[in-house]
Amino acid sequence: MELMVQTGGGEVWVRDSGGEGIPVVLLHPGWGDSGIWDEIAGELEDQARVVRYDSLGYGESSAPTKRYTAVDELRAVLDQLGVARAVLAGHSGGGATALSLAVAEPDRVAELLLLAPGVSGYPWPADDPFMTEMTAAAQAKDVESAVEIGLRTWARAGAGEAVETQIRSAIAGMERQAPYLDEDPPVYERLGEIGTPATMFVGDLEYPMAVDCCRAIAERLPSCRVLNIPGSDHMIPLRAAGAVAELALMAVNAAETPA
Repeated sequence: MELMVQTGGGEVWVRDSGGEGIPVVLLHPGWGDSGIWDEIAGELEDQARVVRYDSLGYGESSAPTKRYTAVDELRAVLDQLGVARAVLAGHSGGGATALSLAVAEPDRVAELLLLAPGVSGYPWPADDPFMTEMTAAAQAKDVESAVEIGLRTWARAGAGEAVETQIRSAIAGMERQAPYLDEDPPVYERLGEIGTPATMFVGDLEYPMAVDCCRAIAERLPSCRVLNIPGSDHMIPLRAAGAVAELALMAVNAAETPA
């Protein structure tokens, strides 16, 4: 089932495979749209309910028209679908959204699967060369330079059609989203409040400053195991789909098993 969900910022395109039980909700990164989950969703949909959506400005969703936060967008999707509790699989910025909900509404999150996550309130280094380059490309409206920077930074395992498609989609999405997106309330200093089981995936070819962020998050989460993914860069859903799908299904089964 595909539907459009009205949120505080605009209309969000949602795909819900349907079915009973606790769903897996797939939250895409800033550097990709919901299509980054295609292979993982394909492996899961015969065995579990799978929900995914394009954040405002991305993919099939409308461009935002009012200010909003990513966690409120997630709440709106879950509320519309009647989802009281879910396994959240969040990649990069999607991981930040998952962590925000886990702090704000812990009973709503059965388990966290965090793929190279970010988190609101993390003190990202001001001298990050990636940010300097991307800011310059954005100000110049130089899409090709932005694509090259994105591929060089986040796709160190190698570019290909699927990777470049995601990078190009993301650049267009970020441009539409940026004037309206407010950061979620900071939760970095509150990660110790999260008792939800968590698994973090980190590629051994990840951008070094993103690795630092992941380590800092893992150190603060009381129940987090870290899986290192050989040969993977930031684009983990495209590099390790089978491993992510396997653990997502295990998380659903665990959540549905009576204590």
